[in-house]
Amino acid sequence: MKKQWYAGAAMVLALGLAACSNPGTTPTTTPPTQPASSATPTTSAPPAPAVTLSFMSNVVGTQSDVLGQIVQQFTADTGIKVEFSAPGADYESLMATKMASGDMPDVFTTHGWSVMRYANFLQPVNDQPFFGQISPQMKSVITDANGNVYVLPVDADIAGIVYNADVLQKAGVDPASLTTWAKFSDALKAIKDSGVTPLATGGKDTWMMGQFGDWIAPSFFITNDASNQRDALAKGTFDAPTWSKVAQLLDDWTKAGYFNTDALTADYNAATTAIATGKSAFAFIGNAHIVDAHKVNPDAKLGMMPIPAAVDTDTPSLIAGERLAVGVWKDSKNKDAAMQLLNYLAKPENVKKLSEASGSPAGLTGVTPDLGDIQTYLTKYASIRTFPYFDRAYLPNGMWDVMCATNADVIAQKANAVTQAGLTMEQAFKDKFQG
Repeated sequence: MKKQWYAGAAMVLALGLAACSNPGTTPTTTPPTQPASSATPTTSAPPAPAVTLSFMSNVVGTQSDVLGQIVQQFTADTGIKVEFSAPGADYESLMATKMASGDMPDVFTTHGWSVMRYANFLQPVNDQPFFGQISPQMKSVITDANGNVYVLPVDADIAGIVYNADVLQKAGVDPASLTTWAKFSDALKAIKDSGVTPLATGGKDTWMMGQFGDWIAPSFFITNDASNQRDALAKGTFDAPTWSKVAQLLDDWTKAGYFNTDALTADYNAATTAIATGKSAFAFIGNAHIVDAHKVNPDAKLGMMPIPAAVDTDTPSLIAGERLAVGVWKDSKNKDAAMQLLNYLAKPENVKKLSEASGSPAGLTGVTPDLGDIQTYLTKYASIRTFPYFDRAYLPNGMWDVMCATNADVIAQKANAVTQAGLTMEQAFKDKFQG
């Protein structure tokens, strides 16, 4: 998702001095003893042209409001104008059009795709002052094969499995012991036996179906250093039987009654309420879910655990992804000014504000936003391995909707859904990879 910089302080100062001069007064080069009325103007270089940056962002809501305020302050401090826009749901289609036309914004956000989609449009930031402050967990996600980083990661999406601690305690489940999916499944049974629905989801919001793919698939395809399919996926090969293992896990949980009975018709808000009120134990959603659940029940004891491995020889992991990541168009005519804005956003006080607005850890070291209980778990699991969102890093563009649909079919218990899920994903991968 995106980058660029600025130079203009001298211009701002020159314009400011000119604006403050009264008609008929002499420039400061005039000897102070000479009366103003007889002053003779001196020649000087023409002022630098005014700079106006274009800045497009995909973020919405509170964080977008805070970002807009910081951009306004940047203009007040530097004199560099910024045309800031946040088109929301239309962002990706607008950016696709701009990429096709070769006319990108000076500065833009990358919504999880700084390397895979936007690297060819962005200016590397390895030489920028904030580069050395990028957190190790984020750097592994936003660095390309040549070691280049193309964005300022303002905040970080570090996600695991959210749980209700009271529910787990009453069922005798220790989240630290759930290191494999087999052990996790045993815990789901114990929770169901205690009278609580183990898994909360809301298929009415179809993206929640896709979450299971992003959370489960890496353990079968990616995380095991001794045996994985990272290179195969990168070269265009998708293994249907391996994906069927992902689908089989969902099928097993569905048949065992571990999902809420309205899994396909409930929405995100219903899932949030369920985990906040202790009617459900686990949710495959990022840490913002904890923030939302606490709005429903401020007294809820909620936590986050690493995602289990598929086999005993592997270890649990976390998902790391971009949230607000900002880059500069490499062909911008205002690259210096754009980079100036990027560094302005990287100021500790601005990173803190933006991270708190999203309920996320900062993407730069040395900045500690107030995240409440979430910070406890982020600190606890700081050394856990992180991997990028599966669909962003290992699947071609357009696979997200396919993943959502096939997972929903499995939970809906459609005939042959497990086998068909693997075949459908494989065919879609081939079609989109080649396209």
